[in-house]
Amino acid sequence: MKLYRFLTGPDDATFCHRVTAALNKGWQLAGSPALTFDAVQGRVICGQPVVKEVEGVDYTPDIKLGEW
Repeated sequence: MKLYRFLTGPDDATFCHRVTAALNKGWQLAGSPALTFDAVQGRVICGQPVVKEVEGVDYTPDIKLGEW
């Protein structure tokens, strides 16, 4: 089964640590990061897609992706 997540958050060290933690749990980058500016909050928001292959498990919509 291939899992997909799109991590988002403010462009700060916390976001980078979330992506790093995902990479260290076996997730792989899946494309380029995205940036947008939130004019209301006055900050840049990042997004990074990641994917992960999991053997021997079938996909169901109730899978909690953050636990993998």
